[in-house]
Amino acid sequence: MKRGGRIASIALKGLLVFSVALVIAFIPACSGSSEGSSSSGKAEALSLPFGGGGDEVSGADFTQPDGVIVPMLSPASSEEPDINVEHVSGGYVVARATSSARLKFQANQGDQTYNYDLPNDGTQTVYPLNMGDGYYTFRIMQNTSGSNYVELYATEADVVLESEFAPFLISNMYCNYNSSSACVDKARELTGKAGNVAEAVKAICEFVAANVTYDNDKARELAEKSGYVPDPDETLTTGRGICFDYASLSVAMLRSMGIPAKIMTGYVGKDEVYHAWTMVYIDGTWHCAAFTVDPNTWSRCDVTFASTGATKYVGDASAYTDRYTY
Repeated sequence: MKRGGRIASIALKGLLVFSVALVIAFIPACSGSSEGSSSSGKAEALSLPFGGGGDEVSGADFTQPDGVIVPMLSPASSEEPDINVEHVSGGYVVARATSSARLKFQANQGDQTYNYDLPNDGTQTVYPLNMGDGYYTFRIMQNTSGSNYVELYATEADVVLESEFAPFLISNMYCNYNSSSACVDKARELTGKAGNVAEAVKAICEFVAANVTYDNDKARELAEKSGYVPDPDETLTTGRGICFDYASLSVAMLRSMGIPAKIMTGYVGKDEVYHAWTMVYIDGTWHCAAFTVDPNTWSRCDVTFASTGATKYVGDASAYTDRYTY
């Protein structure tokens, strides 16, 4: 069912939960997050910095995929707002709209809501169905003034994912890549000799931790700005970034090699530093000083902390509170 062109003024409060701008403005942290509401969970974190100690690496055989799973876009037939739900079983929707005002994309499923920035130049943007199976409502919202938005377009879909991992094996707005991306080429190079999936994860995570330097200036700058979207290829090229960049690059590389991975954002440590990290799911084990990856469960790989250790922007890794999943 589609509802196009229904204009009803709706206040941001209550409909659009915390936005990227609000998260960054009020929580000076390693990364910015999209806005939304979701279930929270706490987990104990890393206790040792990157490096040192022997690795325990084992798992199912690893074979590089022949190609990259890329979300399907469709030719834009008009400038009218649109949300393509044809590929929801694959774990994503594609939205686009043109406006002179700021736009938001909202996905709602049950009592969970995620709100994202949407480019206002008509660019088709991929959003993950990260809340699993269920009945979703999607909206494109246009800013009118202050924190007030109107609904430009809405549609709904009853989502049954082809796999629980489907949303976490493709690119989206926060880990954007394709078959010609430099980060995909690097992932293929790094995992070329991997005999099992744990060795592939190890090669990627250790590379990112060792070759990306934390950018304190960028962290300070983004603490006062909103709407930041990481670019994996840029992070790879510059070798610098904040935790959102570390997570985005590592997840892009893992997914491109067929390994399910999530970008997580939430709070770390007693000071509740806002932070981003990676979760990975493999049929294998990787235990080392920095990472504990167990078989057939979502395991945390905080590549930023492995690279930098504790800082005021990264936190002390004493505990994690999961908030948003991408």
